[in-house]
Amino acid sequence: MAKTPTIDEAAIRTLAALLHETDLSEIEVVHGDSKLRVARNIAAATYVPAAPAAAPAPVGSAPAGAAAKGGEGAVLSPMVGTAYRSPEPGARAFVEVGDTVRAGQVVMIVEAMKTMNQIIAETAGTVREIFVEDGQPVEYGEPLLAIS
Repeated sequence: MAKTPTIDEAAIRTLAALLHETDLSEIEVVHGDSKLRVARNIAAATYVPAAPAAAPAPVGSAPAGAAAKGGEGAVLSPMVGTAYRSPEPGARAFVEVGDTVRAGQVVMIVEAMKTMNQIIAETAGTVREIFVEDGQPVEYGEPLLAIS
C-alpha cells in the first residue's frame, strides 16, 4: 500500500515567508518523490513602455487635420469602431445627404467592443456629405458626416 505524503506545515510557512521576503510569485521544492509548491496571487503585471508615449488627446479633440476633411459642421467619430448608417441591417439609414437634422438627433451608430454607441448631431442643419459607408471601420476623430 502506498504511503500518503504528510503536509509539513512548518515547511509551507517557511516557503511562504521566503516568497514575501524575496518578492517571488512562487517556489517549488522537490526532494526525492516529494514535491512542495507554494505560490501567491499577484494582482496584475505592470506594463512599462520601451519609449515614452505621446500624451493622449484631450476629450472632445480630434487628430490634427481630421476636421479639415469635413470642414465646419463635421461630425467626428468619438471612438475606434465600426460605423453603421442604420439601426439594423436592411433598415432605412438614419440620415441621407440633403436630410434636415435637429440638434440631438441620432445620425449614425459606431459599434465598439460589442456596444452600439449612438452618434448625435450637436447642431441642427442639413446633411451636406456622408464620408463613411455602412459597416466601415472608423478611427477616433475621423469625420463621419458634415452638417451645414
